[in-house]
Amino acid sequence: MKANPQITTHPPVGLRERLSFGFGDYGTNLTYTLMVTFLAYYYTDVVGVPAFLIGSLMFIARVLDGLLCIWVGIRIDKTQTRYGKARPWVLWTAIPFGLSTFLLACVPDASYTVKVTWVCVTYLLANILFTANNIAYGSLLALITRDTVERGILSVFRKGLSTCGSLTVGVITLPLIAWLGNDSRAWLVVFALYGTFTAVFLTITALGTRERIKPVRDDNRKHISFHRVRRSMLANKYWMMIFFYLMITFTSLTMLSTISVYYSKYILKDISMMSWISVAQYLPGLLTLLIIPFLIKKLGKRNLALLGLSICCIAYLIPLFNRQDALFVIIATVVRSIGFCGIGATMFAFLADTIDYGEWKTGLRIEGILFSAGTLGQTVGMGFGTATVGWMLSAAGFVSGGGVQPASALQMIQFLFIAFPLVLALLNMALLYFYRLDDIYPQVAADLAQGKFEAPIVASSITLQVHP
Repeated sequence: MKANPQITTHPPVGLRERLSFGFGDYGTNLTYTLMVTFLAYYYTDVVGVPAFLIGSLMFIARVLDGLLCIWVGIRIDKTQTRYGKARPWVLWTAIPFGLSTFLLACVPDASYTVKVTWVCVTYLLANILFTANNIAYGSLLALITRDTVERGILSVFRKGLSTCGSLTVGVITLPLIAWLGNDSRAWLVVFALYGTFTAVFLTITALGTRERIKPVRDDNRKHISFHRVRRSMLANKYWMMIFFYLMITFTSLTMLSTISVYYSKYILKDISMMSWISVAQYLPGLLTLLIIPFLIKKLGKRNLALLGLSICCIAYLIPLFNRQDALFVIIATVVRSIGFCGIGATMFAFLADTIDYGEWKTGLRIEGILFSAGTLGQTVGMGFGTATVGWMLSAAGFVSGGGVQPASALQMIQFLFIAFPLVLALLNMALLYFYRLDDIYPQVAADLAQGKFEAPIVASSITLQVHP
């Protein structure tokens, strides 16, 4: 069986390509932040759909996405075009994904059954397209370069521009809604606006990046089967860790984004505070990103992520000084934003490294499948985060339609904003304690660059042994 040593030096990744790559997450986060921060509020307080139904819908949609994830990953790994295998998928799904964002807000003024049916169908459609696009976009990081420092830099561009996208939505959405008349038509215009720019920026990513990395084995595609893929995934212990790490991270992120609107309205008694919370949530982190490349080189990805989680744990406790004082909420959000930089700038670089480790360990390179399965962790986390808010608010007696809330609902909002994310952060710190790939990755990258695998290759379902 032939190896395909990649001993040639690839042209460096320039500023234009770094920006093009990062723009993809700017566009995605226009829609993602809109969905996780404002969609549940829009459905419960504007459209009038019960919180329990919204929570259940969002969780079911993510589970169905999970089933789609693996299929999309396999299709990406089997795609072979002159533009690569992930870039075409980013391009093909860009416009449909943007259009689906607009459809989310087109809830007809009809019977309750029609409204619920529309909400279910359009939300499922938007999530399917988000998943297909995001898997392809995530796979690009492992295909653009194998250099771990460059991956860190690309992750910083991705995190920086995704933060800008989230900041845009968090700051201007409610003021724009108010300026447009604060009615369902205003929400329709805003969803259409974000959907359009989502499609534009994802198209820029597809056209402005380049896939450089090829499998070490030049017959890699022939060996992509369910049995071999399953064995490869189970042999990759570090990928398993990052799968759960992503699931916990996005559970926390999504839940915090969703509950912040309710916290502003019902605890701080001023929904306009949401714009200031968004500034505090994203702007400090954006500034902190300027030193993240230095910290990655100095500390390594694992230690930087642990530092970020530690800072977040402190941030979650700050509102306890006075839960109804916006000042403490803003301070807590600023500190959390700084801490999350270490998490957000490294999590997808972790995933890219585990793909190389899996190829080195088993001889099979399946970045599309591993990114899709990793995205499954992200997807389930997003669904569970939003669903948790809907389910727990409903259990606490939350009243849909924006009415006066019982004390039990107010207590639940505070619990979800303060205590629950703290528990999740501690779980992630425990996971990273066992993550040691940073220590051996230089050897992994060097071996793969020369066409080597770990010797002997431990994978009974792949009956080959490559001798460079």
